[in-house]
Amino acid sequence: MRLQGAELRRIRMSLVAPFETSFGVQTERDILLVKVITSDGEGWGECVAGEEPTYSSEYVEGAQHVMLHHLLPRLVAQPELAATDVASLLHPVHGHWMAKAAIEMAVLDAELRAKGESFGRYFGAVRPMVDCGVSVGIHRSIPDLLATVGAYVEQGYRRIKLKIKPGWDVDPVRAVRERFPQIPLQVDANTAYTVSDGPHLARLDEFDLLLIEQPLPEEQVLAHAQLALVVRTPICLDESITSVQTASDAIELGACRIINVKPGRVGGYLEARRIHDLCTERGVPVWMGGMLETGLGRAANVAMAAMPNFTLPGDTSASDRYYHRDITEPFVLHDGRLKVPEGPGLGVTVDMDYLDSITSWREVVPADRLGAALR
Repeated sequence: MRLQGAELRRIRMSLVAPFETSFGVQTERDILLVKVITSDGEGWGECVAGEEPTYSSEYVEGAQHVMLHHLLPRLVAQPELAATDVASLLHPVHGHWMAKAAIEMAVLDAELRAKGESFGRYFGAVRPMVDCGVSVGIHRSIPDLLATVGAYVEQGYRRIKLKIKPGWDVDPVRAVRERFPQIPLQVDANTAYTVSDGPHLARLDEFDLLLIEQPLPEEQVLAHAQLALVVRTPICLDESITSVQTASDAIELGACRIINVKPGRVGGYLEARRIHDLCTERGVPVWMGGMLETGLGRAANVAMAAMPNFTLPGDTSASDRYYHRDITEPFVLHDGRLKVPEGPGLGVTVDMDYLDSITSWREVVPADRLGAALR
């Protein structure tokens, strides 16, 4: 197919409740969406970059700029375009994985819609539904935390993930484990610790956790391997994994026994599939991370989470975990699981009236304007 233009739009969506991690507190999302217009039809992509460059170096304003001025122009110049070409065509632009991932997602959605093939079928889904976990932010008090976790357990979530940071780790984890002794439980540090904190993090071993996610800064892969010698609980890497190469190196170093897959963080769903396949070969389980996606990103994540080596519940929560109203038909939890969409492409329909009502900025760019950016 041929790229004939693109539509970029920014939308603002308030969260159901504030979400706190070691990076800060989030109350709403400023979301960048991209719709590609091709000779074979349209496709949607969602950029998971945050409003500020705190989780990663990428942020919404920067993603918008690089899409318009550097990434999309490289695709419009191609006489023929397939989703499998996107990564190599965009390779000359360094970094900007989340922006690249959104564009690849949109091209793949358009391609699969034209073929009448779903994301799940394309990625080799082996389950019609996927087990769902939920990520629980840092709370003001342990009683508040227990009330929140209790509500999610009652809703049927099959795994609880607690955000932790120095000063909010052992005591809240102990309290949750004592109140819910059978629930699969894991923690996520979002790079908040140092390797010297190993003995302190080892105190979490007694709580039978599935994993400790990204305890150290992302570039400290060797330090994670050193930490793994002190802590019995499996180390899982998230921010450190930016490609199949970094995943391979981390596994070889012994820096992790589990990997969190986030397609936006690694440049797209095709690279995420390569990481899945590598981990399958190395005997390393993977699970699907979450970036507070709308129904668009959630649809793709749920489809990929149905692949064989996604053996742990992911952060593929129901729509109402984060939003009062989604921009697609909502994803609803059934016995702790979400259904894999079966329709062509992402398999969901955008509620255009609602989308327009929450749009703060929109620009439609035809092919000739995109092409001019390269000249």
